[in-house]
Amino acid sequence: MLLDLKSFAGEVRVTDGVYGTELQKRALSAGGCPELLNAADPAAVEAVARSYVAAGSDVIMTNTLGANRFMLDAYAAAGRAAELAGAAAVISTRAAKGTGTKVFGSFGPTGKIVMTGDVPEEDFYAAFAETAEGLARGGAEAIVLETFNELAEAEIALKAAKQASGLPVVVSMVFAYGPDKAATMMGETPADLAAMAQAGGADAIGANCGVGPEPYVAVARMLREASELPIWIKPNAGLPVLKDGRTSFPMGPEEFASFVPKLVEAGANFIGGCCGTTPKHIRAIRKAVDER
Repeated sequence: MLLDLKSFAGEVRVTDGVYGTELQKRALSAGGCPELLNAADPAAVEAVARSYVAAGSDVIMTNTLGANRFMLDAYAAAGRAAELAGAAAVISTRAAKGTGTKVFGSFGPTGKIVMTGDVPEEDFYAAFAETAEGLARGGAEAIVLETFNELAEAEIALKAAKQASGLPVVVSMVFAYGPDKAATMMGETPADLAAMAQAGGADAIGANCGVGPEPYVAVARMLREASELPIWIKPNAGLPVLKDGRTSFPMGPEEFASFVPKLVEAGANFIGGCCGTTPKHIRAIRKAVDER
């Protein structure tokens, strides 16, 4: 039976953290492609997925942020998007088996800008459709469009994901710009996202990446004021710090989780983490959600 994301509007569910940095601890070399590990080292990817299940995630995603032909082209793997997406969904489904944890397939933007006109819109659509189809074929129960910066690209991705997968779709954008840190890099607002997503048949909307949890309390409230759809929030573990040539995120699990009550009050229904978050952060979020 198809998952009804809209039924989660009155609930709070814990999602997961990121794959990239966790894979760097295991099998990913500097500058390597995380998505290629779905085929080359599925055990490493599954270990990350299982770590989030063990931490208390109600929902885990897939190791597919850059699993589209444009992003994979940098690794001579443009033709493998559907294959790698399907493999990732199989891995996450295996990690979640028997636990009650849901698997949402995810993917991000292409790295191209729709408004420049350099890439035909049908090429964006085709890229997103093949990834969404692969995720569905691998067993994903929903699709999350994450880390989008341009409303026009997110709109194409939403249409492609709905049509190619037949699954519920979450649309999540980066709101980290403007004086109040509540706009995309293109100047679009949470209300703009809500209007587009509702018109396009999205099943949930949200914000991820870009900033830490505090600014996303206000963004969650703006999304809730603009829509009755479930709200998806995955902030970074604070703002990045460059030390000894490496980027790190300074916010620890307890500090991160201290914002959970405010996010819930603002209307968030799905809460997890983006850059810099680990299974320890998810475990702290789980505790905060359970104790609220």
